[in-house]
Amino acid sequence: MPRIAVLCGTGMKSLVDALPPSLKLIDQESIRIDSPWGEVPSEIIRFTVEDGSNHEIAIVQRHHGDGIVTPPHRIEHRANVHAVLSFDPEFVVSINSVGSMREDLPPGYIGVAKHTLDFTGKVWTFHDDDAIHADMTSHFDSELSELVISALDSSQDVVPHVVVAQMTGPQFETPAEINALKTMGADVVGMTLAAEAKLIAEKGCKHLGLSVSSNWAAGQTPGDESAEIDHHAVEGLASTVHGRLWSAIMSCL
Repeated sequence: MPRIAVLCGTGMKSLVDALPPSLKLIDQESIRIDSPWGEVPSEIIRFTVEDGSNHEIAIVQRHHGDGIVTPPHRIEHRANVHAVLSFDPEFVVSINSVGSMREDLPPGYIGVAKHTLDFTGKVWTFHDDDAIHADMTSHFDSELSELVISALDSSQDVVPHVVVAQMTGPQFETPAEINALKTMGADVVGMTLAAEAKLIAEKGCKHLGLSVSSNWAAGQTPGDESAEIDHHAVEGLASTVHGRLWSAIMSCL
């Protein structure tokens, strides 16, 4: 049975509830997983979907656990990645809400990640004691990425080959920071993807990055460079793309 794992966060709390009617959900359960870095704070939802054949899916909410929303700088990414890889998936999907710096990637569109730029200054590795240097040349699987691009292209809401900058958070960035990121080649900005990409690359698992444009980055709103960013509005916008995210995931299977 094909098995995949999904890491998701802002605006994705009801992703399972938004499963398309064409997919029959069976054998759902919530489980806890311990790791060398502590218990994964959120319950992991594991279930099987049936669409002619069966596929097992495990979903980890990277921010949520025990009634709180873990801020991005406090997420223990090693525990989360350890948890999803414990299911021995064919591949891992990271779904991230991002601020867009591109006119062709407005809020509501989905970008397919190609590279990351990490500006957090924080080290994420499974190899603290004995150096192992994982290759990051093509750390997002090109075949999976092209499948998603083809599946979503007809709806004109997917942008390929996106460069994702990761900042520390939990504050949103300043317009000056966004202009600097654009100069360095970033298309969107988030707070979690690069950490997951590094750890998954170390484990040699196939990885797909889906960047949901949930807002314009600071200073990038067309016609209103002073527009502020509201966290609750970001969550609400991100939650509107659940159906297209399922289309992307199922196209890979």
